[in-house]
Formats: sequence, structure tokens, C-alpha cells
Amino acid sequence: MHRTEFIQGYLDKGFSLIPLKNNSKVPAIRWKRYQYKRANLEEVLSWYVTFGEPNIAIITGFKIVVIDADDPSKLPELFKLLPEAEKTTRVKTKRCFHFYFSNNGKHKIKSTKNLFGLGIELKANGNYVVSPPSKIDNFTYHFVIPLSKILPSPEKIIRHLEVALPGIETGIKEGGQAPGVEVEYKKRRALSFPRYNGQDRYCLKQILGKELKAGEKGNKGERDSSLFILYNLLLQNKNRLDHAKKIAILKNNSLVKPLTDQELKKIFRKRYRFKCSTIRETLPYIECSKCKYRFKGGVLGVANILIKNIRKLLGLSNTESRIALLLGTYYEGEYPSMNKIAEETKMNFDTVKNAIKVLKEKGIIDKSFYN
Repeated sequence: MHRTEFIQGYLDKGFSLIPLKNNSKVPAIRWKRYQYKRANLEEVLSWYVTFGEPNIAIITGFKIVVIDADDPSKLPELFKLLPEAEKTTRVKTKRCFHFYFSNNGKHKIKSTKNLFGLGIELKANGNYVVSPPSKIDNFTYHFVIPLSKILPSPEKIIRHLEVALPGIETGIKEGGQAPGVEVEYKKRRALSFPRYNGQDRYCLKQILGKELKAGEKGNKGERDSSLFILYNLLLQNKNRLDHAKKIAILKNNSLVKPLTDQELKKIFRKRYRFKCSTIRETLPYIECSKCKYRFKGGVLGVANILIKNIRKLLGLSNTESRIALLLGTYYEGEYPSMNKIAEETKMNFDTVKNAIKVLKEKGIIDKSFYN
């Protein structure tokens, strides 16, 4: 087959390709943007002009997952555990074989280097594999079983990974490395989630850990609402605007049915200050009981405004103390209006307003509230 036929075959399957250096497995470009967008035939062929005779790799994850076996002695056990591996598309590599399975976005599959405990690698979730007709040290990667015979990802792989690697991988980790998206990160800077400055809202992590479903026509569904709340909560937690956007983009790109760039822009245009009660009403899957920073059962979390400011409490007046106690217990995680506080405490509005001003000056209430 001519290289154009190989490339067209990959593109017809919806695969995303990247160029590798000649006689190498090393990418010839900054490649991670191709985890989320595909090069067309014209762009791929241009690589042969730019880079001479590059090798070609397929991005794994959304459309394809690949079992990368390096040790032939482990194949009998692999075929015993996964009979589909003997029948699906197979590529001869220098050491052993690659076994291709289609995914078509149906499952969110993680990579692992120890599939079924055999020490065999499964490449998915944005990794890449060298593909035919690439050459390394005079060896040419080639199909033993053609691409037309590719089988769907076996349920046994899905079930195994659900046990071995629970949860959804978004690429967002606390202090972890930021993966590439359309936004290129300089010097592979770590993207931490989130930069807390005050309240630690566990609902943020619940949103990140969920495969958000898109709604039907006329109904936005949990995807749109969750991304909007995620973005705004990050801002409430004092993340920079660009930082909050990057995290929302990463989460969106991890979804089976992500929002378009235009739809994301609409989310970023709107600003809203969310209360815990509003989040619970909007996102039924949120479990506030799991938030260790919520006041419950008489226990105050370490991020509670009373605990954080315990030395300052003795210097407060009775009025200021009553308001601080109300915010730190009944309204923990929320900032009700001054009218609501006046109603609850049976104080007049001006008294509440003056007390709030003092609490802000003493750093007990963040200065961004009650402006």
C-alpha cells in the first residue's frame, strides 16, 4: 500500500494522526493538541514535505485503544483472557504486536501498563502508537490482520479498568502536570486544581469526577449547568480568570460529548455567585454530606471561618460575634444577603451593615463579599 492509502484509511476511521521523527518514536511537533482535533489529509501529507520521511502515529483514546504487547511469551495468557485479541486488527512491531480495538467515544478508557496483571500495556486516553508504514532501524510496521477487521473494545477490558483504575481521568490533578489542549502551556507548567483561598468546596471535585451527560433538545442537561457552576466556583475560590477557564476547558474536553468552542464562550461570558443551596438544587448528583468543610453534626471543618479566625473572635462585639457564628454554622459555605441576616438575627439593617464592615476589616469575611 502507498502511504496515502494508509493515511486515508486511518482518517476514514476517524483516527487522529501525528508525525514522528524519521526512524524514531519521538513526535516531530508539539502534538497534544491533536488529542482534541484531527489533522486532515492535506495537513498530514504536508508533514512529508516539512519533515522529510516522518513516521506516523495514531492518537489513542476516543476512537481507538491499542494493546501493546512487547513479550511474545505473554500472548497465550492474553488470548486466553481476551479471545478477541486473536481476531482483531493486528500490527507487527519490532518486538511483538499491537492489537487494535475501536472505541468511537462509547467508553472513557484509561491507559494502564499492567492490563489483567500481565505487565502488558493498554494505550488509551491520549497516548499514541507508532503505526504502519513507519520504519525503525530497517523494520517496517505492517498489518498482520487488516484495519478492516478491527473489533469493538471488549467489555472485559472496561470491567477490568473499572476495578483497577476507578474514576474518570480529566487530566486535572492537584499539583499535577497539565496536559496539552488547544491552549498551549509554556514550559509544561503544572496546572493545580484548585488554588484554594478560603473555602474548599468538595462539589468542585464531584463535578470533575463525573462524566457529564448532554441534555436533549430544549434541555441543557447536567453538562452545561455543571461546567457553568465549575467555572464560577473556581472564580469564587479566587482562581485567576485564565486558570478557571483552562480547568473548565480540560473538563469539557474529557467528555464524550463536549461543548463546542462557541458554547464554551457563552459560559465564560456569564458570572454568577453560587450558594451551596443553589448548587444542590441545580445539580442533584452533588453530595454535600461528603464535604468535610461543611458544618454538620456539631463539627467545624478546618476551613470554617470560625476555626480560621478563632483568635479574632474574642475581640468582636456581641453583634459581630452573632453574625460570625451565623455565617460559620447555619450559613457555612454561603453568604446570605444582609437583609436575610437582619431577619434571622432580629437586628435592623444598619446594625448588620456596620457589623459586616468590621468583620471584613478584620479579615473574617472576605472583602469581595457584601460590596
